[in-house]
Amino acid sequence: MSKKGDGVARIKGFVIFVQGAEIGKEYKIRISNVANRFATAEIVA
Repeated sequence: MSKKGDGVARIKGFVIFVQGAEIGKEYKIRISNVANRFATAEIVA
């Protein structure tokens, strides 16, 4: 979990912050923004 409460995923060392994700659960996500060191994503229903 991030300081803001978002879930954090890592794929090959690249960090993805997932809004609304919970620890230990798997989700299908959609990347919404990509920066140099991280990306943000949202859960796809």
